[in-house]
Amino acid sequence: MNIRLEKLNQRDFEALFKFEQENKVFFEKMVPPRPDNYFVYEQFKKNNQALLAEQETGKSYFFLIKDQSSVIHGRLNIVDIDIETQTGDLGYRIGGNSVGKGLASQAVALLLERIDQLPVTRLEAKTTSHNLASQRVLEKNAFTYQGADTNRFEMNGEWVNFVYYTWSKA
Repeated sequence: MNIRLEKLNQRDFEALFKFEQENKVFFEKMVPPRPDNYFVYEQFKKNNQALLAEQETGKSYFFLIKDQSSVIHGRLNIVDIDIETQTGDLGYRIGGNSVGKGLASQAVALLLERIDQLPVTRLEAKTTSHNLASQRVLEKNAFTYQGADTNRFEMNGEWVNFVYYTWSKA
C-alpha cells in the first residue's frame, strides 16, 4: 500500500476522531488508555487545536498516515523537541485494520527521508516490552536499543515495562 505523511490540520479532525474511536479498544491493548474526555468531540477538537498551536511553534510535529484515497491508517508524531540538542520524541500508532502491512515501518522511513526539513537530528522512542511489532519497526529503521525501564506496571493483566530506542542522523 502506498502511504504518505500529512501534517495534522483542522480539516482532518472529524476523520481523525472517527479513527480514534474505531481503534480505542485496539490501541488500549498496547498503550495506556487516553482519558475518557478525549472521546468527546468538542474536547477532541480543543486538544487537537492545541496540538496545531504547538506544531506552529516548531516544538512538535503531528502527522497522519494516509493512503492514496486520504484514508487515515495511523498517526506519527515528534514531540518535546529540544532545540538546543535537536532531539525529539517519536511516537506512532497504526489502526487495527492496518497492522501487519508494514505501514508503521514505511511511515517512520518516510519521516526519516524528510528529517532535514525538521529541527531534529536525534529521535528517542519508547514502547512497551510486550509490543514486539513496534520494537521491530524501530529496529528496521536504524533505531538503536538503549535499554529497558526497571519499573514495571500492569496493563491489561500483564506486567510490562518501557523499552527505549534512539536514532541519530549520520
